[in-house]
Amino acid sequence: MPAEDSPIPIAPLRAVRQSSRVILSEGEALVRAGLRALLEEDGTVTVVGEAATGEEVLDLAGRLKPDVVLLDAGLPGLDSVETTRRLLADSGVPVMLLATSEADDHTFAALRAGASGVLLKDTEPSELVRAVAVLARGDALLSPSFTRRLIADFASRPEPIQPNDERVAVLTAREREVVALVAMGLSNGEIAEELVLSPATARTHVSRAMVKLGSRDRSQLVVFAYNSGLVLQPAAGA
Repeated sequence: MPAEDSPIPIAPLRAVRQSSRVILSEGEALVRAGLRALLEEDGTVTVVGEAATGEEVLDLAGRLKPDVVLLDAGLPGLDSVETTRRLLADSGVPVMLLATSEADDHTFAALRAGASGVLLKDTEPSELVRAVAVLARGDALLSPSFTRRLIADFASRPEPIQPNDERVAVLTAREREVVALVAMGLSNGEIAEELVLSPATARTHVSRAMVKLGSRDRSQLVVFAYNSGLVLQPAAGA
């Protein structure tokens, strides 16, 4: 028996971390190998499968039940948009799109299809690992540049597309305020400051609004806010 003053052994942190199980898709084998090495470097991510086409992604996801799918926006075969749609329909696994450019049209189409986030392929390795953890726990993540583009895309439209008063009506007045602020690009912390709420309360309002509207993530709240008229597009020349 150890002496009373002896330190109690503590297992190394890596041994007690829960590793996120990931399927990695990338059309180029060399790039895929590099991404795998980066993801698995600190032991918090385990790549359980690799895919070179959209069809392979669907097959692996059905068999391996990963926590997250990292999906190449330019994947050969079945495109990333349809692959995302089928992944969500079949298993609901969170999808992080990896894009080579902010101008890739697949990114916004994949978000509409249900992807939980988008990152550029030149993202810092630590940010890529963090993104996996964020999606694995059920949250969403967009790089700041994509958030700005998403907001600009809807703000550039001349008027809301077919306002849907019935869906707006299910939200409380506070939830409408919160959704509008999400559409303006504010984080939960910034929403809390703007509305003089606690961060936890702001987060709760966002979550409740997502549930009521059937939104998977914040990007879909942005889409709803502009389409419904909760946030009005600026007039031309404003």
